[in-house]
Amino acid sequence: MIETTGTAPRIGQRAKKIGQRTEEIGQRAKKHVKWPPLEQRDQDRSCWSRGVGGAHRQPGYGLGVSDPLEPLTELPGVAEAVAAARAAIDDVHRHPANRRGWPATAAEASVRAARASAAIDGGSAEIPAGGDVTDPILAGALRVAESIGLLLATWQRPPLQALARLHVLAAADLVPDRDADLLGRPRPEPGVSARLDLLARLIAGDTSVPAPVLSAVVHGELLTLAPFGTANGVVARGAARLTLIASALDPKGLVVPEVAYLRSGDRYQAAAAEFADGGPAGVGRWVVYCCQALCDGAREAAGIADAAKPV
Repeated sequence: MIETTGTAPRIGQRAKKIGQRTEEIGQRAKKHVKWPPLEQRDQDRSCWSRGVGGAHRQPGYGLGVSDPLEPLTELPGVAEAVAAARAAIDDVHRHPANRRGWPATAAEASVRAARASAAIDGGSAEIPAGGDVTDPILAGALRVAESIGLLLATWQRPPLQALARLHVLAAADLVPDRDADLLGRPRPEPGVSARLDLLARLIAGDTSVPAPVLSAVVHGELLTLAPFGTANGVVARGAARLTLIASALDPKGLVVPEVAYLRSGDRYQAAAAEFADGGPAGVGRWVVYCCQALCDGAREAAGIADAAKPV
């Protein structure tokens, strides 16, 4: 169970302690964060012609329609799940503690999200009392969480650069110095860059589907594609969180769906596997599952707000 009451005031201390390490990582990997030329990505774009999901994509979920994600909104249960998620998030934003005191509750939410995300991938969820995090997965998840605000502008314009940065932050302690050139670089296998390119276009505005749907697709596609050699889960959940905030559905970053994913155990992996299979029913169930996690994450956020003193 993720409980971090009282950790928000230590966010600044942790940021200072790992900030220097983050800058060092950024400088070390900056020259290596490169994406294949657009013409090279175009060679493999046909892999997207049948849509998002996994190897067995269905017609109508790709470039053949004006909005490649619009068919997802018509799948069973999706519209209702989206409406419920929106209502739950709106309610928690109206909580008295979140009107003016939201920076503290958002900081607490960020820490809980990082801890849960790390635990899902087998990392520690415990932050030592002194704040010196030694678990590499947790350290990466915390760096991602603390950089979300700085990455917002990049996420909305050149998303691939932000995605590369997410990997640099998440995987820095998982990749030895001799392999630093792997940080922020997608796997060279055919189709990886093409699928990332289309995903980036969707993030940048090539779809008008509701934010919960887009966030679920970003999350599921990055889990399915596993574009990097390491830390793909932390990157996927960080990207989904960025999408929710950038879309203004959760502009203050109060909601903590990551805790819901962790608590659901094997169901998280099973739902992601259904998305990866690419069939409409499985993709729809993944979107509904993610929306339900947003509702649960909103309840987690309400608990954080209840424990905070109204400002």
